[in-house]
Amino acid sequence: MASARDWAGKEAPSLADLEALAEQAWRRLPRQFRDMCDNVVIRVEDFPTDEVLNDLGLESAYDLLGLFQGISIDKRSVMDPAGLPNMVYLYRRPILDYWAEHEETLGNLVTHVLVHEIGHHFGLSDADIDHIEVAAGD
Repeated sequence: MASARDWAGKEAPSLADLEALAEQAWRRLPRQFRDMCDNVVIRVEDFPTDEVLNDLGLESAYDLLGLFQGISIDKRSVMDPAGLPNMVYLYRRPILDYWAEHEETLGNLVTHVLVHEIGHHFGLSDADIDHIEVAAGD
């Protein structure tokens, strides 16, 4: 257990710290999985925008750890005009808040949120992703 002295000079992980954790998580994913995400941009922000919160009907910015925005692979068409890249957002402050309240390492939490949001890039629902996670945990 860390003593108060161990924590006295520490600061909350920064955007750059979470970006580094996300990059590490990304590199650990299987190559074929990453290859299928060639148009996905991963961004770490402090909070979701008010527009995102309103669109999702959320009252608190702390209710959203991550978000996929774009057209999932299962919905793409060759007829679609070229558009913006798909985006995966990781929200630092809600992630840190969740981390502080649970028994999970920050690296595992960032990996979980990243993989969950990439799952939406593949067209998986939250229920599909939950089933995969349960099966992977067995």
